Amino acid sequence: MSIEMITLLFFGSLLVFLVLGLPLTFVLGGVSVVFLYFTWGPDAFYMVASQIWSTMGSFSLVAIPLFVFMAMVLERTGVAKDLYRMMFLWWGGLRGGLAIGTLVICAIFAAMCGISGAAVVAMGTIALPSMLDRGYDKRMVLGCINTGGGWGILIPPSILMILYSLITGVSVGQMFAAGVLPGLLLMVLTCAYILIRCYFQPELAPALPKEERASWPEKIKALRAVILPMLIVVMVLGSIIAGITTPTEAAAMGVFGALLSALVYRKMSWELMRDASIRTFKLTGMIMWILFAAHAFSAAYQSMGAQELFEGWITSIPGGPWAVIITMMVIIFFLAMVLDPVGIMLITLPVFLPVVKAMGFDPVWFGILFVINMEIGYMTPPFGFNLFYLKGVVPPSITMKDIYVSVIPFVLVEIVGIALIMMFPEIATYLPQLFF
Repeated sequence: MSIEMITLLFFGSLLVFLVLGLPLTFVLGGVSVVFLYFTWGPDAFYMVASQIWSTMGSFSLVAIPLFVFMAMVLERTGVAKDLYRMMFLWWGGLRGGLAIGTLVICAIFAAMCGISGAAVVAMGTIALPSMLDRGYDKRMVLGCINTGGGWGILIPPSILMILYSLITGVSVGQMFAAGVLPGLLLMVLTCAYILIRCYFQPELAPALPKEERASWPEKIKALRAVILPMLIVVMVLGSIIAGITTPTEAAAMGVFGALLSALVYRKMSWELMRDASIRTFKLTGMIMWILFAAHAFSAAYQSMGAQELFEGWITSIPGGPWAVIITMMVIIFFLAMVLDPVGIMLITLPVFLPVVKAMGFDPVWFGILFVINMEIGYMTPPFGFNLFYLKGVVPPSITMKDIYVSVIPFVLVEIVGIALIMMFPEIATYLPQLFF
């Protein structure tokens, strides 16, 4: 049987089982194992086992349960509430100021924990009612929280970046360093969009009346809310970039910071520890199956000769290397609308990354573009995770249509960010080259 026919059957089988609604991880792993058996025989299983064994021995893998546990603990402390009060006092007197403050809080949350849902749920519970009560346009508020929540997978520490590194062999530390400036860029672009739009349409996000604005002593006092979050950020991100710790050691320091926050806010209890531990075990177990599927898929894809076939197809796209990269971005963008980020990672990275390297592009730079696309996937219909996190905490008067429509201008802002990083790769590569 020709390589073309085997490749067509392989991807056709994946598509059929996915349409039937089976879990993506088990579809990828199961179909890959079956095809490996019929193309290479039983000896092929040793190849998968050897690849998985090398990954299981990776010290970076320990960071995943630690970062997940840190996020689970921080989710239950009072950090978000105090941060919002501080932003309310400092930014409330500006048109769109509460929305900008919410975005800054989301960026801080992203720099403390490596998942997306924590900031969305926290800001949807605390910031959303406050802004709606003060006359903010509901769609602007929804889009703002949705967008800021997605930065949890871009601004390090990021669990998705750790998975990208494990699948591709790229340094976790370099990925973390590469995510800092793009994350700040997207925050600045989004804040600028809100400021410009509120300047021309002040009714969308009115400033607080003068009698509700805080005095300078109140503002200075409120800054205490930033001390603990900044301490955690320095412990985690600062120690990695400074070369003091590895990402895994920094994750352990982050857990210590999260537990310290729980003590300070008097939230520490056996119930909190039990719930956070159980959720961490569940997520970590799922991630282990994801890694098995990734290695099985990669082994099957390469062993049947599909990699060379696909490289030939994609490099023949007219327009040269940049046309290939743009095509990849478009494919990933649309996949992100219907699949979860880890699934897209499993399907596309074994296919795309060899081509990216062959064309001379930096895999760290490509990884940042990939993660931003995954972030957009979190906020875009029909299956963006943040959409459903948000729906779970909004008032009944806000419909799913409101949430869907709210993301449109913010997605366009994110696309502008991707374009800037493509035109100026140094935004993503400067810090990795400086510190590593």
